[in-house]
Amino acid sequence: MLAKCRTLSFFAFFIMWGCKKEIPPSYKMNTFYKEVITSDDRKIITPEEAKTYHVNKEYQYEYRTGKSGHYEYNYDVKGVNTKGDSVRGNINIEGKYGAGILIFDTIEDLEIKAEWINHGKLKAADKYGNEYYLIVN
Repeated sequence: MLAKCRTLSFFAFFIMWGCKKEIPPSYKMNTFYKEVITSDDRKIITPEEAKTYHVNKEYQYEYRTGKSGHYEYNYDVKGVNTKGDSVRGNINIEGKYGAGILIFDTIEDLEIKAEWINHGKLKAADKYGNEYYLIVN
């Protein structure tokens, strides 16, 4: 009986010791792709992005940068807010999410965060919680 307990204790120790995970040091990959798109991304094309700048008149985007699987697209958009007022703007999108600005004649431009909800259709929100439904021009 004592031998069985020792054997079980021995195996339990090695199982617990073998499962101990070491936490790797934190590091950030060296890449020019941003983790999150901001509204300022549409203002400047970095020298790294300029190397992959591409315009194709057959598609709705104004331009794209990056490499396959990591493209960042720039679109002119128009749409409405929840009150039905017309809005227009410009956004950058990478994957499903992006950010940009809405342009107004009477007030200052407004930063938005956007996400695709369907082909050519986006839902956006500003920092005040107002929602906008946009389509790509």
